Amino acid sequence: QVHLVESGGGLVQAGNSLRLSCAASVRAFSPWGMGWFRQAPGKERALVGGIRWSDGDTYLEDSVKGRFTISRDGAKNTVYLQMNGLKPDDTAVYYCAARSASGYDWRWEAEYDIWGQGTQVTVSS
Repeated sequence: QVHLVESGGGLVQAGNSLRLSCAASVRAFSPWGMGWFRQAPGKERALVGGIRWSDGDTYLEDSVKGRFTISRDGAKNTVYLQMNGLKPDDTAVYYCAARSASGYDWRWEAEYDIWGQGTQVTVSS
């Protein structure tokens, strides 16, 4: 059984950066894609972006374009979320998730098979 483990969250001041990691617990890990989601206090969980595992092509929501990037390291079975220019509105629990097929929409949580436990990111003003 594959587990996803996020790390790298923490408390930062606005304008600073964090890099989140999401590592798969097995050697042979080859999803179709990986997504990053976040859930802010009192809000529903929402997509941040995703990455296609085969070629590294990424999708980012407009709210984070130009500030966040997603990358992956196949040798380490790890996907990263680099967050620059953090704002207080980025405060949330961040989750990674794996999907085994292209599906219809990066945003559809039902199309993800495996979820990590989440890591807290808090941005102070």
